[in-house]
Amino acid sequence: MIDFIHRFVPAANFSTADTLLLLHGTGGNENDLLELGRSLAPGANLLSPRGKISENGMPRFFRRLAEGVFDEADLIHRTHELAEFIAAAAKHYGFPPDKITAVGYSNGANIAAAMLLLRPGLLCRAVLLRAMVPLVPEEPADLTGTRIFLASGLGDPILPIDNARRLAAMFCKAGADLTFQEIQAGHQLTTAEIDSARAWLLENSD
Repeated sequence: MIDFIHRFVPAANFSTADTLLLLHGTGGNENDLLELGRSLAPGANLLSPRGKISENGMPRFFRRLAEGVFDEADLIHRTHELAEFIAAAAKHYGFPPDKITAVGYSNGANIAAAMLLLRPGLLCRAVLLRAMVPLVPEEPADLTGTRIFLASGLGDPILPIDNARRLAAMFCKAGADLTFQEIQAGHQLTTAEIDSARAWLLENSD
C-alpha cells in the first residue's frame, strides 16, 4: 500500500533506471533531498517519502526517546512499513525493485541503516550521511554484495564518531562492500563529501 506522502520523479527511462530512495533528516520532508538526488545521479528515478512520525511538529521516520536513544520497537515497525511502501511504489510506478539505492541523511540515514540490517537484499546500494547504529538485529544480516557509502563527521555533536565506527564494523562483519569516510565536519554535510558520494555512485553503477 502506498500510504506515505511522497514524491516520485521518474527518469526518462524510468522502467530500467536505478531509483534513489531519498530519506530526509528530522524536520525535513519529501522535497528536501530532491535537488541532492538529482545532483548525485542525474539519470535516476527519485522516490522521496515523508516520515510519518511527528516530533514537536517535525517529521521523522521513527520515534526516539531522547537524542541518540531510539524507540527500538517503533524503529523495527517503521522499517518494515517503509520496506513495504518501497515494494508497493516499485509496482505502482513500474521501476525495477532490484535497482534501489537509499540516500539518507541523519534520521533518514538511520532508518536506511536499519533497513539494511533488518531487510537485507532490499537495497542494492546505500549512501548514508551521518548515520549511527540504529539497532542490533536478533539475526545477523548477510549483506554480501551490498555496497555502502558511509560518511561521518569527526566533530559531529549529535552523532559521536565512535558510534559511526561501530556501525561501519557491523556492516563489514555482515559482508558489505563498505566505503567509510571520516570527514572534518560536524553534523552538516560538506561539498567535498557530496562530490565523493557522487563519484562513488558513478563508480558503483551497474
